[in-house]
Amino acid sequence: MTETIGRLTEGTRQTGEQEQAVDELAPYMAPLTVPPVLCPAADDVPRETEIAVRPTWVRLHPQLPPTLMWGYDGQVPGPTIEVRRGQRVRIAWTNRIPKDAEYPVTSVEVPARAPGTPPASTEPGREGVEPDKDVAALPAWTVTHLHGAQTGGGNDGWADNAVGHGDAQLSEYPNDHQAVQWWYHDHAMNITRWNVMTGLYGTYLLRDDEEDALHLPSGEREIPLLLADRNLDTDEDGRLNGRLLHKTVIVQQSNPETGKPVSVPFTGPYTTVNGRIWPYAEVDAAWYRFRLLNASNARIFQLVLIDEDGNPVPGVVYQIGSDGGLLPRPVPVGFDGELPTLTAAPAERFDLLVDFRALAGRTLRLVNKGPNQPAGVPDPAGDVRYPAVLEFRVGETGEEDIFELPEVLSGSFRRLTHDLPHGHRMVLLTPPATKGAGGHPEIWELTEVEDPSGLRLPADGIVQVTGLDGTTKTYRRTSRTFNDGLGFTIAEGGYEQWSFLNLAPIVHPMHIHLADFQLLGRDAYDVSGFDPALGGTRTPLRYDADRVIPLAPNERGNKDVFRVPGSQMLRVMGRFDGAYGRFMYHCRLLEHEDMGMMRPFVVMPAEAMKFDHGAGHGGHGGHGEGHMG
Repeated sequence: MTETIGRLTEGTRQTGEQEQAVDELAPYMAPLTVPPVLCPAADDVPRETEIAVRPTWVRLHPQLPPTLMWGYDGQVPGPTIEVRRGQRVRIAWTNRIPKDAEYPVTSVEVPARAPGTPPASTEPGREGVEPDKDVAALPAWTVTHLHGAQTGGGNDGWADNAVGHGDAQLSEYPNDHQAVQWWYHDHAMNITRWNVMTGLYGTYLLRDDEEDALHLPSGEREIPLLLADRNLDTDEDGRLNGRLLHKTVIVQQSNPETGKPVSVPFTGPYTTVNGRIWPYAEVDAAWYRFRLLNASNARIFQLVLIDEDGNPVPGVVYQIGSDGGLLPRPVPVGFDGELPTLTAAPAERFDLLVDFRALAGRTLRLVNKGPNQPAGVPDPAGDVRYPAVLEFRVGETGEEDIFELPEVLSGSFRRLTHDLPHGHRMVLLTPPATKGAGGHPEIWELTEVEDPSGLRLPADGIVQVTGLDGTTKTYRRTSRTFNDGLGFTIAEGGYEQWSFLNLAPIVHPMHIHLADFQLLGRDAYDVSGFDPALGGTRTPLRYDADRVIPLAPNERGNKDVFRVPGSQMLRVMGRFDGAYGRFMYHCRLLEHEDMGMMRPFVVMPAEAMKFDHGAGHGGHGGHGEGHMG
């Protein structure tokens, strides 16, 4: 059974008995649950550990009836998998969901409301819209991706290689990586947004000697915090019935290219932490380590720790690690005089230390101050309303905590520099209204045109960019959908710089499988020269020297998810080492990923690339393809 942090106990599996529905939920009624730890067998690599996907009933909140979900080992979230560095393990991700099982998620697209009214996404219920019958008819078709893992393409959880009832996906993980928090989740082609919402996600911790030497808080004082926003359906009287609801808002009733409505990615009014809505955690007046993950479809959290009066609590939260492991040094959350806000995009991880020693007897709350939020829940201390996440109840007394925050965390960390020999990839993130895009943003892979004199400009698929050195380069679009020809083939062990230029007024969290990356810089761009109706630029996209965008201190570690805001070019560098095969990169907004913002790439031995004849393995050199600084 799942452990709890607090005095109350709560069952994680119910029989589905009917209980009275409610129309509003109270915050901080149930204790935070902590998933059990699973240590896979490693003494005999051929012996795999089975983790089965099963239906389960979960009480998301004490005022709700049990909710039908799917879970790894029948738990939501799945068990926390824990391994040591170099401990090679095999996991059989087995589908044990009956063929005739009911799909746990109801899906609707609802019309946009009049300006000045709260968006429909901030409230529960289907707005009278009939559920999508195609979603209701989905079978249990799942595939598991261990996000962040350096493993071969055959073990990575390729989206098309999903399995049905009774079948298993056997994956082997070398775990030859510094201490890190990865996470696992469903990645089935076209339907990831709904499958993850059913409950198919969990965290994966890798330990090593460098981490051990820091003597960080552990045991009951190391707690995973898996955040995910959700929505719920209502009955005919408008009262919450506990049914999972994927409700998105239509922004265009009928796209002329597809004839279908266009909706925005999912966000919901209820934040779950470790699978429960607005829980509380009883903690000691001591140091704690929290392994935070944003497992939402598309919600970007802006997290703030506040006190009983709604004021931010400074100087107690420190980030010590990011997606790829420990940072070089601790970073206070709240730097350069800013509010102590932590911005977390979907799939980003944050290794946090929180010092509760001077807060004995206090009640603190982690709240979300990001955009597109519901009105929030009443604060018992006054009229202030915040979108709730988690409440901390700090004990009056406790054993003396002698832990001291280290000045240096990772002596093995090495900063990547532009001086390393590297290839370059240029990727454009387009506006939804772009010609031929069907109303959704796309990933365009671009190849530099060495001699553009013969082109008739402007033209569809031709993009010109003026970089920070003032040089204008011309690029040709070589792909725009997942099923277009393979573009990027990379030599194993090689370094590459990938530049993402975002033309749309939306933040795209980009994720590249297999490799760790470091952010080199963010550059502001004037992107007004791109004409969506044309599908290309009429005037070059221009580097904007007047807008300087510094990297945040907590962005300077190893990462595999990076936020790319509109009118920015994000430059990242990483090394593709430790595995071969076919992988993917994509936007980590699940609705965008499912709708085509995903592309394949291949990693192979450099020696084998010499025999390539251009049959589907273009761009194999990776050098000189439009270096943008």
